[in-house]
Amino acid sequence: MTFGGSMDFWTAIQALILGIVEGLTEFLPISSTGHQIIVADLLDFGGERAMAFNIIIQLGAILAVVWAFRRKILDVVTGLPTQRNAQRFTVNLLIAFLPAVVLGVVFADLIHHYLFNPITVATALVVGGIIMLWAERREHQVHAETVDEITWKDALKVGLAQCLAMIPGTSRSGSTIIGGLLFGLSRKTATEFSFFLAMPTMVGAAVYSGYKYRDLFQPADLPVFAIGFVTSFIFAMIAVKGLLKFIASHSYAAFAWYRIGFGLLILATWQFGWIDWSAANA
Repeated sequence: MTFGGSMDFWTAIQALILGIVEGLTEFLPISSTGHQIIVADLLDFGGERAMAFNIIIQLGAILAVVWAFRRKILDVVTGLPTQRNAQRFTVNLLIAFLPAVVLGVVFADLIHHYLFNPITVATALVVGGIIMLWAERREHQVHAETVDEITWKDALKVGLAQCLAMIPGTSRSGSTIIGGLLFGLSRKTATEFSFFLAMPTMVGAAVYSGYKYRDLFQPADLPVFAIGFVTSFIFAMIAVKGLLKFIASHSYAAFAWYRIGFGLLILATWQFGWIDWSAANA
């Protein structure tokens, strides 16, 4: 798809669908990037201008999680000068954030060029799902029941795990949450820390990409951006609240099986020639 000076009905529908997909998948351990690549390919939504749209809808999703945790954020900001917990929490976020910054700057273009395709996504979905099942079935040795109990070593390990999400289909939230479980965080703590880590990571990525592709942002695209942004925000709010409620009494096994099933379905359509993914344009 190529944006034009005016928005037709089909473009609005594409923006709506992709906004919903981004909002629902960004904070679930099922890979938002992977779903965006696959759905965008099915909708024939591609081209350079679509990259600008993706930046906008990611901002909508991150704004949702900022709003959902606004009280914790305000407590940290106001307590930073004097409160030890706020200072340690901030340092841990910075430590966890840095590995993705370094590797992202070095490898982002290469990964986008060679790995942003539905087959890579499907393979990563299946492999990640299997790892998720294995991680959930292990006996958990929990030493951090809240985000304030996370050590700098825990934060660094989770930050390194997040780097795996540079491979589309792996899932940023999935890699950080499962990494957190393996490194001794409780399920709730791993999930919440994943949400907090998403804030600097996604904002940093959006600012970097926005500056790099600044020429792609055109005033005529504002209606399309608005639809995607608002839709992404609304459905991300639903997903964040739903996930926190779900994990209170469930494991991540359901998401693992979803990943495996969805990934195998994509691979089957490719293997049997039902859908031609070879022309995919992320």
